[in-house]
Amino acid sequence: MQFLKKLFSPVTVTLGFIQNHFKAMIFVLILFLIFAPSSEQDLTPNNLQSINLIGPIMEVSEVLEQIEKAEFNNNIKGVLLVVDSPGGAVAPSVEIAYAIKRLRAKKPVVVYAQGTIASGSYYASIWANEIVANPGSMVGSIGVIMQGADISELMKKIGVSSQTVIAGKYKQIGTPDRKWEPYEVNELNKVIQGTYDMFTKDVADARGLDIKKRDQFANAHIFTAQQAKDVGLVDSLGVSHNAKMKLILLSGVENPVWNKEDRFDKIMKKLSASTAVTLHTYFPALVLK
Repeated sequence: MQFLKKLFSPVTVTLGFIQNHFKAMIFVLILFLIFAPSSEQDLTPNNLQSINLIGPIMEVSEVLEQIEKAEFNNNIKGVLLVVDSPGGAVAPSVEIAYAIKRLRAKKPVVVYAQGTIASGSYYASIWANEIVANPGSMVGSIGVIMQGADISELMKKIGVSSQTVIAGKYKQIGTPDRKWEPYEVNELNKVIQGTYDMFTKDVADARGLDIKKRDQFANAHIFTAQQAKDVGLVDSLGVSHNAKMKLILLSGVENPVWNKEDRFDKIMKKLSASTAVTLHTYFPALVLK
């Protein structure tokens, strides 16, 4: 009997381990199926990078990290920035714009406007080597806006009044509990106009346009893709294939290998998209528009 136990002990130990650690083994198997390369091409380092700029531009640390990694990765020979965004806050848009400018100094960058490239998202794209716009895309809206609400009448109706202690004449600018004073509007106009001047100058410098004619390409005009090409805001019209072919040509890559989104990140994005709703409340906020 003891002899048989010893003889079959490797089998019984293995079965016991599987029984005790079944859930852990299933988890490891799932991870393997997620991350295991599906082909030889998955094992080949990509030489072209696609980065997405989708939705309102508010928090851009992930996009900036992707741009910086592409900049210093010697395997990457060119970057495609895919844009579909109505714009957003000023500072994040400028951050992306100058990150793209630094990237372009080392390797070619092509922007593909797949839906909307307007306001802050257009600002973010101006330093690319070329901008390719989908024929059905909307382009432009080069302008700046600051909005606020006067809820003083509503406060009166519900019996609420505000109390404020300030130091500095302009400290209450933008508060919603009263109508803004003329001197406050003038102060805000100073900020708005200064930001607009910066925006349009950068567009003119990056795109080789005459700043004296900015009313033609800026002034918050909204253009079709063809109209945007006519005023110099984009270089050509095309679809994703055309933008990719343009980057392949500029980068000189003979065997293009594009990056694939990390499978785990893709799963997590789907989970977060289905379980969380993010509210961006900025009141008032300086926004490129």
